[in-house]
Amino acid sequence: MRQASDAGLDLALISPNAKPPVARIMDYGKYRFQQQKKLKESRKNSKTVSVKEIRLSPTIEGNDFDTKLKHAKKFLTKEGAKVRVSIRFRGRAITHKELGQQVLEKMAEATSDIATVISRPKMEGRSMFLMLAPKSEKDKKNN
Repeated sequence: MRQASDAGLDLALISPNAKPPVARIMDYGKYRFQQQKKLKESRKNSKTVSVKEIRLSPTIEGNDFDTKLKHAKKFLTKEGAKVRVSIRFRGRAITHKELGQQVLEKMAEATSDIATVISRPKMEGRSMFLMLAPKSEKDKKNN
């Protein structure tokens, strides 16, 4: 403690439960500043990925499908967001799940140049979902 006060620094306990306790002489204010700086830097470098949803119908027509496809491509390329393509089965349409699966497979095929399929089409209640994520630069070079 005397050495720390002579140097004008702080004495910080690193491991108080060790035998003998481990302490360090340092400028605690400077240490906290550097920790905050590292935290701010890591937040700046982290990238938040949003998930956009596109809803389709199992009996969607060609032009409507093309419009939804255009939206999905915009979300994947310009915004860099993941896209969740969902089909909601209404009434007796649930008896023809294969139609919904075909529509989702068509969407996955149409976006295969710019997106990778995270999860294959799967049912949850009365809805079927497909997750798409933008291809990374590494994936684009391999194709």
